[in-house]
Amino acid sequence: MAYDNRYRMRAVEYRKEGNTIEQTCKTFKIGETTLKRWVKKYDATGEIKDKPPERTFKKIDPLKLEAHMEAHPDDYLSEIAEVFSCSVEAVRKSLKKLKITRKKRLNATRSKTPKK
Repeated sequence: MAYDNRYRMRAVEYRKEGNTIEQTCKTFKIGETTLKRWVKKYDATGEIKDKPPERTFKKIDPLKLEAHMEAHPDDYLSEIAEVFSCSVEAVRKSLKKLKITRKKRLNATRSKTPKK
């Protein structure tokens, strides 16, 4: 659970006022290691903010996938999976996140569909 930056700052200021680590931890209901880390970070940088979380892709880079789709719009999912060395399902999910739809039907299924 992440603490609010104002809450962190209050805890550090409380500690800087001369209260002990134990008193501060009891008052703010936080662990000693957490408080020490906040104080150390405040002393080093003057801020207590957490760095933003790094968002990375798991298998397929979305920018590379979009570029590939623009260059090869007629590729089947299996062909795209071979290019990116992953499964067809991973390609399908990545395309879904990018809101790129794929409506490919094999000729064999067309001949088996009932005619009206």
